[in-house]
Amino acid sequence: MKKYKILISGGGTGGHIFPALSIANALKKRLNADILFVGADNRMEMERVPAAGYPIKGLPVAGFNRKNLLKNIGVLLKLRKSIRMARNIIDEFQPDIAIGVGGYCSGPTLKAAQRKGIPTLIQEQNSYAGVTNKLLAKKAGKICVAYNDMERFFPAEKIVLTGNPIRKDLLNNDLSPADARRRFGLDPNKPTVLIIGGSLGALTVNESLENGIKRLTDAGLQVIWQTGKNFGNRAKIAAKGLKGVVVTPFISDMSAAYAAATLVASRAGAGSISELELLGLPVILIPSPNVAEDHQTKNALALSERGAAVLVRDVDARDKLIDEIIRVAGDEELLHSMSRAISDLAMPDSDEKIVDEVMTLLNH
Repeated sequence: MKKYKILISGGGTGGHIFPALSIANALKKRLNADILFVGADNRMEMERVPAAGYPIKGLPVAGFNRKNLLKNIGVLLKLRKSIRMARNIIDEFQPDIAIGVGGYCSGPTLKAAQRKGIPTLIQEQNSYAGVTNKLLAKKAGKICVAYNDMERFFPAEKIVLTGNPIRKDLLNNDLSPADARRRFGLDPNKPTVLIIGGSLGALTVNESLENGIKRLTDAGLQVIWQTGKNFGNRAKIAAKGLKGVVVTPFISDMSAAYAAATLVASRAGAGSISELELLGLPVILIPSPNVAEDHQTKNALALSERGAAVLVRDVDARDKLIDEIIRVAGDEELLHSMSRAISDLAMPDSDEKIVDEVMTLLNH
């Protein structure tokens, strides 16, 4: 039985790393394969990927600074070095296929593979394609997407609608809402709002909660508030003395947090949205304004226009977010209709569908 060599490149955020690991795990089940990851130095993949049992090599690549153009001289030097290192990795590893999941490092790595005539597959998680994937699309064998109408960005004949792979443990959870709330030390029968600020914390979301957390508890809501690592003390001070509020910089058991939630308030990253779709959870989306091509707003619009989410723009969040949480959480009919609408958008088994496309390219 042939042993395949498969290279997976991408990262920078959990939104890129979790799908990459899901694809790797699905490949391992189906193929006799050596899998090597290529990530960006000093980003979270350099810890998360080895922890999941896969080897990884790091490139010194960094993102362009749109606010201070002079700082991009260093970025360009890092890019040149990364291109050279990516070529060496390809020459040494000799992959049968290279898979790109987005993030700074996937550009140099997949470009190096394409120059060597190695088949490539790219996975675009967002409803608005990133620059790197648009540049790689011309020579890619397959482009796996999570939204319709991606012909705006990519050659139509290469596009396959697969959805975004998510962490399998989120789906394999049979905790009831009451048991999940007990796990967080909360009243099992009270409506609970889960606030997700991301690993670093979403400042606008956190400050909105800081100013309005008492209004949520006064409205009869419990809150699980994931602050990210930069906001912990301020959140704890704001929640001091309030009953039914859990403040934590990081949630290790996301499946329990989702199970406890009546309503979620979250950034509009593609990975989070895919998780919420598969779990059928009503959500208020607050897109981050600090992402390339404002793609989170486009992700959020793709849901809010179908009644599958409520959109609160970042610039409005401090004035409107608390009011919207109270309004939506108190409207049973709206919660049910949002749950139905977001479930209709779910695409299960995305990792398996992507592996099907990998197999197609390998068999060619």
